[in-house]
Amino acid sequence: MENGNLHSDFLIVGGGVIGLSSALDLARAGARVTVLERVVCGAESSWAGGGILSPLLPWDYTEPVTRLTQWSAARYPAWVDEIAASSGIDPEYRQSGMLVLPDYDESDADEWCASHQVRLEKRRAHDIASALARDDASLWLPEVAQVRNPRLVKALRRAFEREGGRVVEHAEVTGICLDGNTVSRLETSAGPFSAGHYVIAAGAWSKPLLGEYAPPLDLKPVCGQMLLFKVEPGLLQQIVIQSGFYLIPRADGHILAGSTLEDVGFAKRTTVEARLELHAKAAALLPVLKNLAPVRHWVGLRPGSPENIPVIARHPEIENLYLNSGHFRYGVTMAPASAHILANLIFQRIQPFDVSSYDWPAMR
Repeated sequence: MENGNLHSDFLIVGGGVIGLSSALDLARAGARVTVLERVVCGAESSWAGGGILSPLLPWDYTEPVTRLTQWSAARYPAWVDEIAASSGIDPEYRQSGMLVLPDYDESDADEWCASHQVRLEKRRAHDIASALARDDASLWLPEVAQVRNPRLVKALRRAFEREGGRVVEHAEVTGICLDGNTVSRLETSAGPFSAGHYVIAAGAWSKPLLGEYAPPLDLKPVCGQMLLFKVEPGLLQQIVIQSGFYLIPRADGHILAGSTLEDVGFAKRTTVEARLELHAKAAALLPVLKNLAPVRHWVGLRPGSPENIPVIARHPEIENLYLNSGHFRYGVTMAPASAHILANLIFQRIQPFDVSSYDWPAMR
């Protein structure tokens, strides 16, 4: 097919935020890059997530997660400004702050924030968000930001294409063909594609796509359901977290409520049970939602990984094959750092910090 015959330096498999971020970095370095997406770009976990640019309780995670999320969070304002300027699409980045309601370990939070130079305040909930049902003594992280995932995906794609990149949708990879210890081509539902180097950034589908070349790789799909409500703009302006459940307000009055964590394989479906549970939790925090019907209920499959640590590495045995996957709940948060680390690895540039934690599991 014509698409397969056009030469690329890199083929990126996966058109989500990780794949598109990686593709954009490589294209900006002067490489010829093609993104292959099995359905449409950003339609899976990138579209379904909430876009909080921080782990929910960052003190509950290991240093490899902290390094990625903090580096990304510091880079995000300039990163989205560049993408918005190039694409003409505003990803709606804003520093909304995050209010953490009990239960939490206050000493862990104090110690972590102090050691990582993260601003933390002890505030009454109503001092920050008066519409909430509760006025507990809470933790306030004013520097936490958010981005609107669907708009970010659209902006990344357009910026990538304006750098000369090519996106081929409805191209599901059906086989990886090797010549010795290098990939020679990919067989797809849209025909064969070949390039000098290959990057698998297919999220939850990365391990089955790699097939016999995947082990040892502990990645699996983790299902997450979310609800969307519409209220008057300004009713809630801060991200609110309690016991793993969150409300994320958008500037236009939409509020996301999520999410479930379900180990059900690739069975991606919404359920009445999850809708009722999420609605009840949302209303318990924000009473105005009690008698308000959700405007949307959706589901996504996250690329689950042990301790939420992704793999950003060259394959240990295949010279021109790379993996950028396993970001679990924080792919959008980690995207700038992950793309930067991958490009540094490929072009043999100095890394911003020790990246050995993101190597292939057997090599860590």
